[in-house]
Amino acid sequence: MQTILADLLKLLELEQVEDNFFRGESRDIGSRRVFGGQVLGQALTAANYTVEDRDVHSLHAYFLRPGDVKAPILYEVDCARDGKSFSNRRVVAVQHGRPIFNMAASFQAPEEGLQHQAEIPDVPGPDDVADLSDVPEHVLKTLPPQMRRFLTRVRPIEMRPVEPMDLTTRAPREPVQHVWIRTVDELPDDPDLHRNLLAYISDYQLFGTTTLPHQISWEVGNVQMASLDHAMWFHRAFRVDEWLLYSMESPNASGARGLAMGRFFKPDGTLVASTAQEGLIRIWPESE
Repeated sequence: MQTILADLLKLLELEQVEDNFFRGESRDIGSRRVFGGQVLGQALTAANYTVEDRDVHSLHAYFLRPGDVKAPILYEVDCARDGKSFSNRRVVAVQHGRPIFNMAASFQAPEEGLQHQAEIPDVPGPDDVADLSDVPEHVLKTLPPQMRRFLTRVRPIEMRPVEPMDLTTRAPREPVQHVWIRTVDELPDDPDLHRNLLAYISDYQLFGTTTLPHQISWEVGNVQMASLDHAMWFHRAFRVDEWLLYSMESPNASGARGLAMGRFFKPDGTLVASTAQEGLIRIWPESE
């Protein structure tokens, strides 16, 4: 297994410090605060540690404060309920004595039922589009350092956007994007691990969909964006080391907030998970 992916798997492994308390480390992926997907993945890992013979089917989370990439995160799990078919867990993530995140997750014993699903978008496959990191050098030189770091860093996840990223003119476009994703190497046959990883991945690029119609110039430095909440639903079995299409759209932006929604499909069209996120978007007046 490639080192960068092994490090991500280690990041999602938490140390148990006492009953229902777990400690996780942080990684700097190029932003000034802890990546939201990391906290989502670790919180789901912590909840999974307290549940047996049931699979997570939904989670609803709120980001309360920015996370410190230089400090560990303590996860406290409240085993709220274990019923005949469903279990509920509440998780609070704490740094420096203050909560930075909370999440409720629901788990269900395997059960058969009615079936229907949305159709996969008609887009090119992963073999027909380029990786996110394939950016010409002359374009990279024009970007802010933080964006350059994000685009050029070695990642544990392959990301192949269907719609080419407009890093120069940033012309307004429909708030829709599609990205093929998979891990850079094979993973163990652990369904919980694959769900934890998909929660981690789901925070990549989703909220950015809300900015696409607005021709935002990141170089000016007058944009404030922060995730406020994140929800996710797991529908069917999948593997994150096999291609998944992440289909994203933003139905609304208003009140200094934007809403984005996403779906994950297998190449054969099977819908495996859905997600939604609302975040803060503030555009400050440019200084003269």
